[in-house]
Amino acid sequence: QLQVAESGGGLVQPGGSLTLSCEASGASLQLHAMYWFRHAPGVEREGVACIGWKDIGIRYSDSVKGRFTVSRDNAKNTVYLQLTDLKPEDTGVYSCAVGNTVGCYYFDSNPEAHIDAWGQGTQVIVSP
Repeated sequence: QLQVAESGGGLVQPGGSLTLSCEASGASLQLHAMYWFRHAPGVEREGVACIGWKDIGIRYSDSVKGRFTVSRDNAKNTVYLQLTDLKPEDTGVYSCAVGNTVGCYYFDSNPEAHIDAWGQGTQVIVSP
């Protein structure tokens, strides 16, 4: 059974950087688009980034575009999210999720309905 687990969260000052990792086990991420979601306090969970299989399309939400970078290492069955120029509003629980399509086709249209597996999440706190 495919499972994913995130790591790399923590406390960081505004303007700082973090790199989150999402490692899969139990099965390959081959042919799966991979999503990163953010769940901030009092805010609905939102998709912030997606990378397709073989980099078939990379998408970002407007709130993180230009500051976050998603990548994947298929040999390591791992996906990364590099967070830079962090702001207090980036605070939240970041979860990776395995999409059930090869590309990020549903990034703007209810992506949560197209997920095969979710990670537990890793907390990111941006505070002075």
